[in-house]
Amino acid sequence: MLYQAYQAYADASEPIRAMARAGLSFSKIFNSFGGSSIGQDWAAALELTARSGMSHTRPPYAIDKVLVGNREVAVREEVVLSLPFCNLLRFAKDDIATPQPKMLVVAPLSGHFATLLRNTVETLSRDHDVYITDWKNARDIPLSDGAFGFDDYVDYVIRFLETLGPGSHVLAVCQPCVQTLAAVSLMAEDRNPAQPLSMTLMAGPIDTRISPTAVNELATSHPLDWFKNNLIYRVPFRLPGAGRKVYPGFIQLIAFMSMNMERHTAAHRDLYFHLANGRIEEAEKIMSFYDEYFAVLDLAAEFYIETIDKVFQRALLAKGELTYRGRKINPSSIRRTALLTVEGERDDICSVGQTAAAHDLCSTLRPHLKRHHLQAGVGHYGTFSGKRWNGQIYPQIRNLVLAVS
Repeated sequence: MLYQAYQAYADASEPIRAMARAGLSFSKIFNSFGGSSIGQDWAAALELTARSGMSHTRPPYAIDKVLVGNREVAVREEVVLSLPFCNLLRFAKDDIATPQPKMLVVAPLSGHFATLLRNTVETLSRDHDVYITDWKNARDIPLSDGAFGFDDYVDYVIRFLETLGPGSHVLAVCQPCVQTLAAVSLMAEDRNPAQPLSMTLMAGPIDTRISPTAVNELATSHPLDWFKNNLIYRVPFRLPGAGRKVYPGFIQLIAFMSMNMERHTAAHRDLYFHLANGRIEEAEKIMSFYDEYFAVLDLAAEFYIETIDKVFQRALLAKGELTYRGRKINPSSIRRTALLTVEGERDDICSVGQTAAAHDLCSTLRPHLKRHHLQAGVGHYGTFSGKRWNGQIYPQIRNLVLAVS
């Protein structure tokens, strides 16, 4: 009943947000004629009221051009392959003299849309032909499209790499590092011609037994049945995915926010202050972040429960016990795909050592094909977004791709 109650509340409070948006439009007209500070205070309050709800729709990537060499090149989004739970989205560039290496970005399926990796994609697009797993919201997927579990995720990664073809590269961020390593292991064992030339695993839970974080401890603090009984709900009937069992994105958002509630409260105080004092540039930075952060995506129940079980509670990949449709996953099969692992010194979601564990699993990979980068001074999000991502982490990836292409 929790999902139905949440949706009823969201529907009931929408008129209040709509009124706030209407009032905000009026206040902008008022302030354009020299409105007082009282008007700005009113507008700031209306802005926060209008933004008080969550969104269940993917925000735009808003990447219309990138700098390639010394010139700007137009970018357009192109759906290359559409599967029930995910689109393979390409950020195509037409005005490129020399073909760029193909890079598949495997985005997390953990409560937010793949647009969370906007900065990752934008940076990679300077030197690569970038594709991303653009996950669909499970609440919008009809029951007739079937279930989606851990093995299905692995299937999707393999299918997408096969679509890119031989000579491509793959980069996984956070949770899908496990499924990506599993997919590449299977492709190597099968001698699949589309196995990637390089695999970059960034801040991912390869071995959650190493320095467990609060996220890891939460996942192991209850038996699996507790997660099934307390965090899985059916999509309300007025939505396209009516009746589908999901882990709702709004629950994940609340869980993440509770870990840093003081920071989020302070951010909204700052937002009000900036708006009330006409500091629009500072306010827009905060609003841009929360536009993304408050856009939530539901996960298929099968995938969520199996990920809690296989990745966080039993750490099956790290223990050499992970299977895929009855086949044992054997990362030592990887011999041709160069490996780069990236970790953030201050990561409180995936601690130092958890991702680097992939090197021990890829035991037959020659030393010159293994690299590790520990980025000082960044937390989880800093590994794939921000100044240090652009200036210090990305060059590691670019250099690896150049070395093996």
